[in-house]
Amino acid sequence: MARTVTAAIVQVAWTGDKESMIELHEKHVAAAAAAGARVMCFQELFYGPYFCQVQDAEYYSYAEAIPDGPTTQRFCELAAQHEMVLVVPMYEREKAGFLYNTAAVIDADGTYLGKYRKNHIPQVKGFWEKFYFRPGNLGYPVFETAVGTIGVYICYDRHFPEGWRALGLAGAEIVFNPSATSRGLSAYLWQLEQTSAAAANMYYVGAINRVGIEPLGDNDFYGTSYFANPRGQIVETAASDRDEELMVRELDLEVIDEVRNQWAFYRDRRPDSYGPLTAP
Repeated sequence: MARTVTAAIVQVAWTGDKESMIELHEKHVAAAAAAGARVMCFQELFYGPYFCQVQDAEYYSYAEAIPDGPTTQRFCELAAQHEMVLVVPMYEREKAGFLYNTAAVIDADGTYLGKYRKNHIPQVKGFWEKFYFRPGNLGYPVFETAVGTIGVYICYDRHFPEGWRALGLAGAEIVFNPSATSRGLSAYLWQLEQTSAAAANMYYVGAINRVGIEPLGDNDFYGTSYFANPRGQIVETAASDRDEELMVRELDLEVIDEVRNQWAFYRDRRPDSYGPLTAP
């Protein structure tokens, strides 16, 4: 029996306030559902600006509890309404002073399944993330959903191959990488790294970026969101580098087994020889 999943990702520009960003994403969820999507992921820190362009404690106020905060609960209800798995990247407040860059994973019946906390935290000009986030402490979980096994990696994480591999070894079939990345130093890596991760681990990758220039800085977010298949090929086309866009694509999960039978990377791994990789 074929295992084909209709999946969606969406890239948007900052609207100017949190509530309108949430409402915009609710509309995109409805549109994706109408197009047949069963799973969808938003961009990094989806309901806010990318405030890490500056270092200002004012933006701590964007953090919410997960799953008990209002936004997680709101999207649990929406997931159930549309019978869609949702990956919802947010700013998480665990308790005072414990803040994380997190994605909540919600099943198609509205059940909160768990969360991934971004493990690798940059601290460079325009990406002052250590000011806002503690490093993730939940490892690299995967989530058994109505559409298959889902993993999450967030933005800067994508530069580190170890987490991609950990997700694959744990059984991930689709890994979403919600991001806020801008033109310049890393732009040429955008298609290189995530397509390579898909090929090296023989699963699907959903790469999501935002678009536009926000008032907090001159970072020019270039969109170009896409899905990569287990051969490292972009599924159909990538999104615009300027415009808001909802992308809906058919992902044939049977291709995972097909590719893994051709390229036996997991069989031929040599973990006994990788000890130096874990040295500080």
